[in-house]
Parts: sequence; structure tokens; C-alpha cells
Amino acid sequence: QVQLVESGGGLVQPGGSLRLSCSASGDTFSNYAMGWFRQAPGKEREFVSVISWSGGSAYYADSVKGRFTMSRDNAKNTVELQMDSLKPGDTAIYYCAADRHLTVVDTEFGYWGQGSQVTVSA
Repeated sequence: QVQLVESGGGLVQPGGSLRLSCSASGDTFSNYAMGWFRQAPGKEREFVSVISWSGGSAYYADSVKGRFTMSRDNAKNTVELQMDSLKPGDTAIYYCAADRHLTVVDTEFGYWGQGSQVTVSA
């Protein structure tokens, strides 16, 4: 099992940047692919990005491609999501997720953090 804790959310103006972090504990971190998902008010949870076990491959939703960058540090058991050129439509609760399999489907992730609020507003 792995436990996940997100940090770094907050309020930012449109066009600004934020960096989310997710710290993992428990099982061997490098055994898990990691993902970020988000859920806006009144909407279903959606895929944002996923990164492979070594960090060698990352995949992004079209809506964030070119603006968000996901990375991981297996020595520190952390994964980050650098969010640039933020838009009001990026406002959501962002969740970190982990699973032994590499997938973009939220229901296939076995472990979740508590979520971190990101609000993009002038």
C-alpha cells in the first residue's frame, strides 16, 4: 500500500503558475505509476497527466498539454505537477493517484491523495 499527500494548491491569477507536489509513503515508490486528476464543481473527475515508474514517459490531457509538466523524484518519493499559463477552466480539486499499472483511467488507480484546491481567478 502507499499513502499520498498533496500540497501546493492555492489561488492564482489567469496566466500565472502553481506547482503541486505529492509525497508518497509506504510501499516502494518506484513500483508505482503516478497520475494527476482533477474535479471541478459539478463535473466528473478527469485525467490530467500520468508518469511512468522511472519518470521516463509522461502523458497529458489535450487540455493541459504544453502548459503542465509532470515529474517525479524516486529518491524523494515525490511527484510534482508544474502548471503554467493557468486558465479559469483549470480551477478544480487536484488529486494525486498511484497504481502499479500505467493507465489514464481514474477507476484503475488504487491509491489516492486527499486533494488540493487550485483556483484560477482574477
